[in-house]
Amino acid sequence: MDGVLIDAMPFHAEAFQIAFREIVKLEIDKRDVFLLEGMPGPELIKEIFKRNKVKSPDEKLVEGISNRKKELFEELQRARAFTGVKELIESLNCENCLKAVVSGASRKEVESLLEQNNLGKFDLIISGDDLEEGKPSPEPFSTALSKLGLMSSEALVVENSPLGVDSAAKANIEYIITLNNTPLELSDFHGIPNDIYFTSKRIFEDTQSARKFLIDWCCHDYELNMI
Repeated sequence: MDGVLIDAMPFHAEAFQIAFREIVKLEIDKRDVFLLEGMPGPELIKEIFKRNKVKSPDEKLVEGISNRKKELFEELQRARAFTGVKELIESLNCENCLKAVVSGASRKEVESLLEQNNLGKFDLIISGDDLEEGKPSPEPFSTALSKLGLMSSEALVVENSPLGVDSAAKANIEYIITLNNTPLELSDFHGIPNDIYFTSKRIFEDTQSARKFLIDWCCHDYELNMI
């Protein structure tokens, strides 16, 4: 959702930055939040402590930072759907084209942002609250496949984050990358094929520019699109 459908990541990053500053007087790099996007909040907090070489926090401190971040996000966020996203989702209402949101954010945040942006036409929502392990574990996408009754070969993941790409690859699901306004570089995405064909066919400037690919993939013969 965040970074693919809705431009919410800058607000998540700012909320984390303020929460760390307020509670533990730690200045964090917003870029780290983008690098760890898709990881459930508590795990992301622990990883940021680790990356800043700060003593591992206890669960009470993690909970405190997490709760403050959620409060700040609600106060700060003015997130809107990326250009063309609503029209894209409506274009994917063809027969047998199932659509799922798989996010590391809390269910409250996911449902609230989708509702605010009138993006409610999904067959399934998987949030961080539904998972024991978040991205880069394969569990988020494997859970979605199981609930939709699909094989990995019948799915396509649209991602904008390195951990999301890792998660899709571990779940053996094909993926595309939509960069949108991420501050990350392609070099931050580990393990993607380093060839011109993949870059030209599977990495898009933004979600809107992936529209034709996604409609062809989901609404036409999948095999034709893999040639």
